[in-house]
This record gives sequence, structure tokens and C-alpha cells, in this order.
Amino acid sequence: MKRFITKVAGSALFLALTVAGYQSNAQSTTLAAVNTKSTSIKQDASNTAPETKAAAKPAEDTSWKPQRRVWGYAFGDFYYAAHTDQNTGARGSEHNYAGVPTYRNAFQFRRIYLGYDYEINKKFKAEFLLASEPNANTGVNGATAIQNGDNLVDGKMGLYIKNINIRVREIWSGTDLVVGEMATPGFAMNEPGTNGPSTLAEANWGNRFLEKTVADLHKTNSYDVGAALEGTFDPSTKNFGYVFMVGNNSQASLLSAANANTGFYKIFYGDIWGKFFNKHLLVDIYADNVRTAPATATIPGQSHGMWKASAAYLSSKFSVGVEAYTQSFTSGVTNTTTKAPEDATAQALSIWVKVPLVKDKLTAFGRYDGYNPNTNFVTANSYTTNTNFSSYNPTNKETFYTAGLDFTPAKNIHFAPNFWLVNFKDQRDPSVTGYVAPDHTLVYRLTFYYVFGK
Repeated sequence: MKRFITKVAGSALFLALTVAGYQSNAQSTTLAAVNTKSTSIKQDASNTAPETKAAAKPAEDTSWKPQRRVWGYAFGDFYYAAHTDQNTGARGSEHNYAGVPTYRNAFQFRRIYLGYDYEINKKFKAEFLLASEPNANTGVNGATAIQNGDNLVDGKMGLYIKNINIRVREIWSGTDLVVGEMATPGFAMNEPGTNGPSTLAEANWGNRFLEKTVADLHKTNSYDVGAALEGTFDPSTKNFGYVFMVGNNSQASLLSAANANTGFYKIFYGDIWGKFFNKHLLVDIYADNVRTAPATATIPGQSHGMWKASAAYLSSKFSVGVEAYTQSFTSGVTNTTTKAPEDATAQALSIWVKVPLVKDKLTAFGRYDGYNPNTNFVTANSYTTNTNFSSYNPTNKETFYTAGLDFTPAKNIHFAPNFWLVNFKDQRDPSVTGYVAPDHTLVYRLTFYYVFGK
């Protein structure tokens, strides 16, 4: 009996293990089949519908940052007029101190700029500039109502729009187009980050806060309304370039439509510039020409034009520069003896030097200008002016001197003690009616100059 029970129990255990093994094998077979089928489905799906990925976003251009800049500068002096020309402003009317009485002293701003530059995008840039450039003379001893420069009739300083233009960069490789009221290539037009020149006379002199360049002082247009191409012949290095501009010859003035020069005549400006010897030697050649309407019924149509060259050698030990020009005026004067209109030719030469005494802190400077307003002058005669250069006077030769020290305690801040001297010499013979003996204006100045926003 016991053996029987043992056999039955063993048979039952064997049967149970057999059934369990069969079920386990069946499950493994089923899972393998499912896995095989799933793999097959994935392979088929991969073959029939490949997976698509989203296109990568282009990298953001962070190299260009648009310029939104409010900037400006101001300069002026505390001046003392030690001696002034006896002719009380009749000579040298283009100078700041014409008509100032001897011994006058005052604090004075000579220029205030407030500008805004706005880059619309990489292609277009807008420029806006307000200026106030008052003269020291607001009337002889303040006793008259005559106002000069940007002095208003109530004696306050006034502002006017000096620049407002739009620049189109790279209309072709290395050339910008500028349209509006802008600096001419006569001596300024030095805007960094463009295809415009950085070699012109005013930038090389670098001391506009002391005095204008000789061509600016004796009047060719420093700014005008028109259009200009400013380009480089070598865009990668920008060592050589040009400017061609056409303008109204009105500067900031709004001429009446009835003005004979409005809409009929234009002035043309041209300039070629270059940098040599690792950009130490800067050379600039400039010309302009304009026709104007007849001054009177008896004076034929006029024209005037300038040829000018400047060069500067700039180094850490010293800098020296020279600027010379000749300017012709067709029928520019009338001979009071013959009563006939005559051509006149003005010539000028300017030489300056700067020597650093303490690097980036203290610089000594000096400058000499010689100016002859009419090289055709006959000393036995007198002449009246026909040209529309309001400050032009064919009678008096001028020599100008300035020298001093430029102290820079921080970048863009200058204090410069200096003297300012101009000599006048009447070209007429002393026997001619109206002759004025030689005289001079000497001014001692403590000049200040500061720049902000640049």
C-alpha cells in the first residue's frame, strides 16, 4: 500500500513538472514570435517611412550691433583781448574776435554740438546734428543790435540743423551713398566705420577746438545739402579712396525760390586721399567748382573754384602737417579805378606741428598760416567785392599764429592755455584813399574742450 501511494505521488509530480515545462516553452515561443514580428514591423516601417527630423535653426548673427548713439562736444575759452585791430572789425570779419574791443575778457563757448546717430539696419544709417557756433562779438561793446554767428537777437545762443542725412552702405563694394545735409570733403567728413575718408585736413590737425583749418577759416563750404559718393579703391585695407559730391552751395541756409542761384547752379566737390608708409603719411587732394548768377547787369556770370592739397606725417614722437590752396574768383572784384570787373585769386599756406611731452597727457603745439586774398592786387588801386563769399575782402593780407599746451587729464577732456594772433597788412599803397596801417589782434586764452557719447 505504501509503495502504491509512493508511485502515485511520483507520477503526479512528474506529470505536473511536464505540464509546467510545456507551458513555459509555449510562452517563450510565443514571446519570441511576437518580438520577431515587432522587429519585422519596425524594419518594414523604417523601409517604407523614414523618420524626419526638424531643420536646424541658423546661428544667430551676433557680430553686428546696431548703433543708437547720442553724442556731442563743446569747446570755448576764457579769453583776454590784449590788443585788437584798430579798424574795429572791418578787417578779418571771418575771425571770431573781429570787432572785439581791446581789454575785453569773457568766458565764451565757440561751438556746441548735439548729435544722434541711428543705424536702421546694416545697410542704412541716419545722422542728425544740431550746432551752435556763436562769435565773441555780439555788437561793438554790446552797444548795437548787430548779432553774429549763432547769437540770437536777444543775445542768447541759438541752435541750427547742421547735418541731417541718410547713408546707404556698400551700394557697391567699398562705396557708400550719402544724401542730405552733410560735411563736405573740404576738410571734415571723418566718420569712423564707413567708407568715408579719415585723412582730411581737420582730422590730421586734430585741434579744431583751437582754430579752424586755413581753408575753413577763409571759406570753402564745410557742409552742404546734396548727395555724395564716399568710396575706397581697396575695400579690404582702406588705404586709398575718393569722394564725389554735388550740392546746393547754400550750406544750411534755405534760399528763396526767387534767388537767382537757387535751382540753376550746383557746386561740385571732389577729393582723392591716401595713406602711405604704414599709415603714417596721409595725403589729400581736393577741388571744388561752382557757377553763380551775374552779380549785376554789368558784371558777367561768375564762378569760383578751389584746388587744395594737404599732407601730414603722424607718429608717436611728433606730428607735422601742411595745407595749401589756391582759389579763383571769376569777375570776383571790381577795380575802382577802371570800373571794370576783374578775376581774383586767393592763396593760403598753413603749417602746424605737435610734439607729445607726456604720453597721452601733455602736448605742445604751434601753427602758422599765411593768406593773400588777391594775388593780382595792384597797390595803386582799390577793389570792391562781387563774389558771394560774405567774408571775402581782397584788400588785406593776413598772417596767423597760435601756440600752446594741450593738457588731457582723461580721454576726451582737454585744457589748453594758448595765444591767438593775427596780423593785418593793407595791400594798397599808403597814398591811396582808405589805406589802413598794419595792425594785429592778440588774444590770450584758456581753452577747454570735452566730448561725450563717443
